[in-house]
Amino acid sequence: MEDALYNKLGSDRISSRQIDELIGLARGLVADGIVNQAEVEFLEKWLVANAGVSDSPLLGTLYRRVREILADGIVDDEEKTELLDTLNRFSNRDFELGETLKATTLPLCNPAPALAFEGVSYCFTGTFNYGQRKHCEAAVTERGASAGGLTQKTNVLVIGTYATDSWKHSSFGAKIMNAVEYRKKGLPISIVSEKHWVSHLG
Repeated sequence: MEDALYNKLGSDRISSRQIDELIGLARGLVADGIVNQAEVEFLEKWLVANAGVSDSPLLGTLYRRVREILADGIVDDEEKTELLDTLNRFSNRDFELGETLKATTLPLCNPAPALAFEGVSYCFTGTFNYGQRKHCEAAVTERGASAGGLTQKTNVLVIGTYATDSWKHSSFGAKIMNAVEYRKKGLPISIVSEKHWVSHLG
């Protein structure tokens, strides 16, 4: 029993040290305001070396996200922006990849509406558990919907699961605020959580 407790405390110390190291690494990567291909590949190497000795869901989730970004061998501009936002929030310690969306602070429709796909226009913002934004967009276009940037013709804005109380200051906050303004003007736009959207994929 004591050995098990000692091992648990030891692994907690390893995880804590890894998180501190990762925060330092994240701060270094975002210092110049951009993330390049070599930096993403370096981050992947660090995660490969460290995720295996840690049961931290945070490291595992970030590792999965970086692997997805590098899957095609090219880090495009949207992927760079998405990862930069994630690392920025993580390096400021106001964001955990294991922390789920705070429904109370986000302007989600209440009650959440039933979602359709055929002929419906979707926009995705934030960081998603489902996968990268392009994977989310593919999921709705395969079902007859369209997906793209936020416009006055957008029917549904889906907000990624990983969001914090500081969402208004994040890179995707402006999109959410614009959607709220559209809704106030009476435009038929629904703002829903990733969890609600996924429940309609069937």
